[in-house]
Amino acid sequence: MSIKAVLFDLDGTLLPMDQDEFVKAYSMGLAKKLAPHGYEPEKLVKSVWTGVKAMVLNDGKTTNEEAFWQVFTEIWGDGIVKDKPIFEEFYNVEFDEIKSSCGFTEKAGETVKAIKAKGFRVGLATNPLFPSVATEKRIRWAGLKPDDFEIYTTYENSSFCKPNTEYYKQMLAKMNISPEEAVMVGNDVAEDMVAEKLGMKVFLLTDCIINKNNQDIEKYPKGSFKELCEFLYTL
Repeated sequence: MSIKAVLFDLDGTLLPMDQDEFVKAYSMGLAKKLAPHGYEPEKLVKSVWTGVKAMVLNDGKTTNEEAFWQVFTEIWGDGIVKDKPIFEEFYNVEFDEIKSSCGFTEKAGETVKAIKAKGFRVGLATNPLFPSVATEKRIRWAGLKPDDFEIYTTYENSSFCKPNTEYYKQMLAKMNISPEEAVMVGNDVAEDMVAEKLGMKVFLLTDCIINKNNQDIEKYPKGSFKELCEFLYTL
């Protein structure tokens, strides 16, 4: 069966970054925004990560957005609903300041556009832990536009997270393609290469590789954007 689509991870793949540096900048920025409104910074950051855990463990019965806010409301009380516009304002305004914690490579945009020119469909398989506004900003930080992708996952439109293979099944279903018709490209061995279990082909981008479990990566096609294009054009 021929390959029809290429799915890209975002953070650490199209958008080169040190994940720890990005998370630190994000946490500090959010805490600074919310502190004047009565949110103790340490508790706020801890509760955000509790919400992230709820999304990662989501079993598909709700959207990731609903899973996050359910946990957040349990921690802070129902009154937090009135403050949701403050969180939204953070992503619309202050979130842009976090761009400086990310890198940039022209190869990302060039590769996506070259692959589309070859006739491949392209989707953005970024872990759906962020609202759409934050995802769209990060796409632009990578030198691309949201409409460069047929689909991109956000916490509003997804009910699973990586490394759950159900996340990939849900995305493939939305694109109406089989696993055998898609390639997953990412930098995280645990979260991205797991797509292979469904029958997808995978490519490990090694520029900002994450391999927390020290897995053997020799079995995966891997390399830079140059090697990625060479790999795809042989399929």
